[in-house]
Amino acid sequence: MDSKKPMTDYTTLPPDLPVPADDGAADHLPGQRMPTMELSDSSGHAVDLGDLGPGRSIIYLYPLTGRPGVDLPEGWDSIPGARGCSTEACDFRDHFEDLQEAGIHRVYGMSSQSAAYQAEVVMRLRLPFTMISDENFALADALRLPSFGAEGHPRLYVRLTLVVTDGVIEHVFYPIFPPNTHAQQVLEWVRHNPL
Repeated sequence: MDSKKPMTDYTTLPPDLPVPADDGAADHLPGQRMPTMELSDSSGHAVDLGDLGPGRSIIYLYPLTGRPGVDLPEGWDSIPGARGCSTEACDFRDHFEDLQEAGIHRVYGMSSQSAAYQAEVVMRLRLPFTMISDENFALADALRLPSFGAEGHPRLYVRLTLVVTDGVIEHVFYPIFPPNTHAQQVLEWVRHNPL
């Protein structure tokens, strides 16, 4: 009898995941200017969050992306909003061109994982955008963004998405559920709120 656990499929979501509640932790963000800070991205470049460029940018923050053959933290699926980072990335991948056609100039994923780790994710999931690495939670500290802890990870980003327009946070999606259709939710909002 094989005692090995079956490998987790990070491209699908298990049923009955707990739904995150809106605790008001992002209510203060709309209208705030993005801080000037340079963070590394998965392509090896620095991204200045305070100078993303004209027009609208999407930055979706997520806790961590799983990797095939590597276990997620113990109890991960029981933490509301934790599971689903790969499915969220794939939804942004699949709707990237639609977002561009709707007026989005840039899309970034962002977590506290290293830029090298994220580079592997970008390649494996064939993402048409880069991921920003914030290993020291500089943006979280500057904007008072919510975070949480899990086994082996004392601090992780809570999943949320910023719509940044000309350097100012125009809109925030929080909480996000389910993550595997979140890009479609962003796309619908963008289409209903043209610049």
